[in-house]
Amino acid sequence: MREVDVVGVRVEMPSSQPIVLLREVGGERYLPIWIGAAEASAIAFAQQGMEPPRPLTHDLFAETIRVLGHTLSQVRIVNLTDGVFEAILVFDDKTEISARPSDSIALALRTGTPVFCAEEILAEAGIPVPDSETDGADEVEEEEEVERFREFLDQVTPEDFDKS
Repeated sequence: MREVDVVGVRVEMPSSQPIVLLREVGGERYLPIWIGAAEASAIAFAQQGMEPPRPLTHDLFAETIRVLGHTLSQVRIVNLTDGVFEAILVFDDKTEISARPSDSIALALRTGTPVFCAEEILAEAGIPVPDSETDGADEVEEEEEVERFREFLDQVTPEDFDKS
């Protein structure tokens, strides 16, 4: 398993399909996962630190876990079959629950839980995007990362991930 960071949510054009983009920690592979609009909003809200007036579903689930005295210890993206990703929520007592990656990521962002991806999935569906030279400034690195992501989105289609 390789740890991944959540880069963000973007909309793939021309289909207007939301994508969550994950980046391999300490590597150069990016993993795009096509997701639904509601999940894209939930992920974006969590990344931006937005708190809705009433809890959304992922907020409710995070609070339920906390009130029941548990913690979410890991999110694992474990399978890719026919273009469909599968994830597992791993709790502090080793309980595992199957879940969609989009819901898992939204929950991980709300609970500060690390996200991991199986090496086989990164090898199969990961897109290498080599880092370019930067002057070390965070803002410059972020701008370059966004630009590399835009270039990636301009060239990628859902069919690129259909390995059958």
